[in-house]
Amino acid sequence: MPYTAEHKAATRDRIVSAARRLFNCNGFSQVTIEQIMAEAELTRGGFYHHFGSKEQLFTEVVACYVTCNPLAVEARNGGIEYTNARFVARRLIDLYLSDMVFDDVSQHCPLYALPSDARNLGEASREAYTDLIRGMSQAFRAALAGRDDGDAKAQAIIALCVGGMVLARTTADVALRKSLRASAHAQAVRMLEE
Repeated sequence: MPYTAEHKAATRDRIVSAARRLFNCNGFSQVTIEQIMAEAELTRGGFYHHFGSKEQLFTEVVACYVTCNPLAVEARNGGIEYTNARFVARRLIDLYLSDMVFDDVSQHCPLYALPSDARNLGEASREAYTDLIRGMSQAFRAALAGRDDGDAKAQAIIALCVGGMVLARTTADVALRKSLRASAHAQAVRMLEE
């Protein structure tokens, strides 16, 4: 008996979630299809029923961050309606650079967790990254609506958030990790509220 469409979608989601966790922890090239499927508690043979290649899965992992990021999860689980653009942008900055997100690698955004992988993979992966950047930029542009420099500030805020996390992830100095994120947070909030 064939699986239902719902079962197929749920299985695909399990694979994407498992890959996101493993890619965030180890990077694209260090993770095998066997590891992904084991993490998803599935057999390797099922992989190709859902994805044509590991790179296609990577692209899906990047694209899914729109719905699995901490802000989206918070809104969904808390029943919070984010209708005020300024509040959404501020909450995004707060969560993006938070200890909670930093300490949980599975929540890391592909923009800072996997930038080299996206650069080295095909066009589809770079397009998914571009869409993620544009979506994040839109959240900040909406909060900065009506300002002549809104686009530039939105991009600068993204650079602060992503850059703060990239640098924090690379240092062994715990105090510096916190300081880098705190400085990026303060500057991003200042730009948002000017």
